[in-house]
Amino acid sequence: MTLYIDPPTWPGHGRLWSHLVSDVSFEELHTFAAAIGCPPRAFERDHYDVPEAYYADAVRAGAREIGSKELVRRLTAAGLRRPKGRAAPGWRGRPPHAD
Repeated sequence: MTLYIDPPTWPGHGRLWSHLVSDVSFEELHTFAAAIGCPPRAFERDHYDVPEAYYADAVRAGAREIGSKELVRRLTAAGLRRPKGRAAPGWRGRPPHAD
């Protein structure tokens, strides 16, 4: 299991946010996110948005801390990067536990 999280430096809705990704599979990502309490609505294309208040919880649960550029590089190298407007074939954009 390899999950990565970047520092909470992304502003939005009056908070700072991190991105949580897997370099193995979306299934692994969804399972980990559910285990740390991320709601399905926090999933966006290829990552979960994690508020700063939950960053330490994600790290304690096993997410590796890396920089934002390295996070994108690893996600892309794993073939899991889904830029806006380019969904994976057959991917509905929602984690399985959202149904």
